[in-house]
Amino acid sequence: LLPHAEKAGVKLALEPLHPMYADDRSAINTLKGANAVCDALGSPPHLGLAVDVYHTWWDPELEEQLRLAGERRRIFGFHICDWKTPTTDFLNDRGNLGEGCIDIAGIRRSVRAAGFGGFDEVEIFSTRHWTRDQDQFLAEIVAAYASLEP
Repeated sequence: LLPHAEKAGVKLALEPLHPMYADDRSAINTLKGANAVCDALGSPPHLGLAVDVYHTWWDPELEEQLRLAGERRRIFGFHICDWKTPTTDFLNDRGNLGEGCIDIAGIRRSVRAAGFGGFDEVEIFSTRHWTRDQDQFLAEIVAAYASLEP
């Protein structure tokens, strides 16, 4: 895919997924693993990472790997939501910002310190929230986002 992406001017981002998805979705479960794949493929400038707090918040090497990814200009995307405890569905029970245990503001500071200046993409897969009034839910997302530390 790399030559086709480069020719088309498309960036490809590897998104490590939480280890709970290792059985059927992804064998890349950490930023360290994703960084290693980029290294093994020669680190072309159009190959990078999508950092999703839902999948990476637990990783003890997160800050170090964000720093490395930043040095290599690999962070192409940043996804935010929250991890609820207890979680009723590992795919579709994500929380709104501040509804769970992830230090979203802290991880965002590390992502920014690594040089990423793009958008924070709110990505809340939630059967519970999808059944609610979407205008109200969007207003709650906006308020929760505004309450994050700068």
